[in-house]
Amino acid sequence: MIHQQEPICALATAPGIGAIAVIRVSGHGAIEATDAIFKGKLLAKAESHTAHFGLIRDGEKIIDEVLITVFKSPKSFTKEDSTEISCHGSPFIVKEILKLLMRNGCRMAKPGEFTQRAFVNGQFDLVQAEAVADLIEADNAASHQLAIDQLRGGFSSQLKNLREELIHFASMVELELDFGEEDVEFADRDDLKKLIQDLQNTLVPLIESYDSGNVLKEGIPVAIIGQPNVGKSTLLNALLKEEKAIVTDIAGTTRDAIEDIMVVKGIKFRFIDTAGIRETIDTVETIGIEKSKNALQKARIVLFLYSANAERDFLALQFEELVKDKKVLWIKNKADLSEQIAEQSDLLISAKNNLGISELEDKLFQLASENQQGDTVLTNLRHYELLVKTNESLNDVLNGLSMGITGDFLAQDIRMALHYLGELTGTITTDDLLANIFGKFCIGK
Repeated sequence: MIHQQEPICALATAPGIGAIAVIRVSGHGAIEATDAIFKGKLLAKAESHTAHFGLIRDGEKIIDEVLITVFKSPKSFTKEDSTEISCHGSPFIVKEILKLLMRNGCRMAKPGEFTQRAFVNGQFDLVQAEAVADLIEADNAASHQLAIDQLRGGFSSQLKNLREELIHFASMVELELDFGEEDVEFADRDDLKKLIQDLQNTLVPLIESYDSGNVLKEGIPVAIIGQPNVGKSTLLNALLKEEKAIVTDIAGTTRDAIEDIMVVKGIKFRFIDTAGIRETIDTVETIGIEKSKNALQKARIVLFLYSANAERDFLALQFEELVKDKKVLWIKNKADLSEQIAEQSDLLISAKNNLGISELEDKLFQLASENQQGDTVLTNLRHYELLVKTNESLNDVLNGLSMGITGDFLAQDIRMALHYLGELTGTITTDDLLANIFGKFCIGK
């Protein structure tokens, strides 16, 4: 059933001066409210998904020439009657049109209210609704693709059929409780066990993908490690194609970790240029070196930069334990100074002369791509926590089956798993949950 609530309005495009701005109106009476300020075709009689040129008027005063698109329920984003007013991108014009709409029965939309109404009206589930915000915020190809996959169903569709089967088994177990004295068994325990295992075969890879998915979304941390004056800051500048870090001949110039972001072939990286690793009595430099070690611990990819084999041996000895679970790339710098030969598996570059940088970017992309674990990847902490709780409840069901516990305890564990799955997709919601999720959206979405 479609719930047509009071009409709301908001600017849907970014605020500020631009060529055009789009104002969105949705709800019961949205088309009539727009008609009241529009001089052109009567929108109430227009076909859905049609656009109409005309004037926005305040009495006899012309505010702007506009193009209005009409969407009639249920064929709109919110499934309510909706209009979108494309006007000139003047903040004054936008403000005047919004004032007119509010004088004709609309109110200003709350953050995320359009998407919340779409969710309430069954346009998509809660996971897909959250993907709308991720799609808006996506700033690179990898995070964009993750959001698109989630918006188009993602793991929601993977879980839907299995959840429905689990509901069926739960009802069968519940039914057994009504015939407790007759010792009947409606839910085949072997079939239930297989269903639980099928569910976990879907859940566990999703849970395990969270770390990689979140890294792809936020940017893969890459630490540049090396001794003083080996060219770490020069390499960072070469990768970023700007003078981000100070470069001098004085050892120990970098006292703190310098961080910046770049996108390589659609994947975001967070590069960290660290203080040179060496023995020193300088207090500030010592603190910088400790920060370098901390940065290395947080990194997914480590670039070890050296210009002489002795430096390579020193770094390998210093950090062997710290990098054993990380992707490591050894890079020999200053190839322009003499006939340099790198180890067979190492890259040979000249950061100063921009030699070998494109090959380094190719290698970074290759290493980052190895982090991707499949088509569906988890990026949302709320989803991760609920899937972990679901999996724990399913383990309780399996343990109960192995111990032969009674149907009432078995039903309780199944209900808990269903509850967490329901919270995940929005089948089970609270006002506080919805306010927390949609309150993070921009107004107009």
